[in-house]
Amino acid sequence: MAADGLQLPPGAKADWTIDQGWDSYTAEEHATWVTLYERQSQVLPGRACDAFLRGTEALDLHGQGIPNFERMSEKLRALTGWTVVAVPGLVPDEVFFDHLANRRFPAGNFIRRPDQLDYLTEPDVFHDVFGHVPMLTDPVFADYMEAYGKGGQRALGLGRLANLARLYWYTVEFGLMQTQAGLRIYGAGIVSSRTESIFSLEDGSPNRLGFDLERVMRTPYRIDDFQQVYFVIPSLEHLLEKTLENFDPMYARLDGASDIPIAAIAAGDEVFTTGTQAYAKANA
Repeated sequence: MAADGLQLPPGAKADWTIDQGWDSYTAEEHATWVTLYERQSQVLPGRACDAFLRGTEALDLHGQGIPNFERMSEKLRALTGWTVVAVPGLVPDEVFFDHLANRRFPAGNFIRRPDQLDYLTEPDVFHDVFGHVPMLTDPVFADYMEAYGKGGQRALGLGRLANLARLYWYTVEFGLMQTQAGLRIYGAGIVSSRTESIFSLEDGSPNRLGFDLERVMRTPYRIDDFQQVYFVIPSLEHLLEKTLENFDPMYARLDGASDIPIAAIAAGDEVFTTGTQAYAKANA
């Protein structure tokens, strides 16, 4: 993920990539990956979208523990032209967008401790690889991520990064999809979390609203707990189509538009679920 105001760490290349150091992982670290994987494999069938589940199989993410990025990238490149590169955690915005625009997904190379299975403030290799990379095996989503990277480069020059970051948050990280079988998860922040995989689809607390690009860009998000609103796309094709549009007219409208409160249901919203917001109120 991207962040601002960071300094290049020692040993990192100019593009912030580092060696994954796969041979340096301990048996305990590989065991942590397997534990996390097995926990998610119990809750995701019937909750995660088909593209994600196919991706985990195509990349064989279970294996013997933490995947080797080089070997995994060989499979991914053959499918959609993407690769995975190791980075030392968060990277600057311009670096992040350059990687995405060139079909490189930056992933942290460290893994959480065994006592951090349910929550971690900074994305680790399980979040980045298990959560994000399976969707990159889908050609449509792969095109979306490249388009987002190029859009991010443009947004930096236009001062619109705050709006575009909301699009990433509510799609790539915490997106839901409408399917013939019902709502399904495709966002990495959900599929890599056992508790949010259940909460996002089954809890009565959050709003679940139809995806609208401008609406999403006007909606703040929270980084410290379960989401209060999830946006539902009708298909990956729809998401890509909307991302390929010229954002300039919308950016101009956003100049005079205020944010929509995170828990609000606004006029014109397509409502899948009107949430009680009970969880957010109880944890305020």
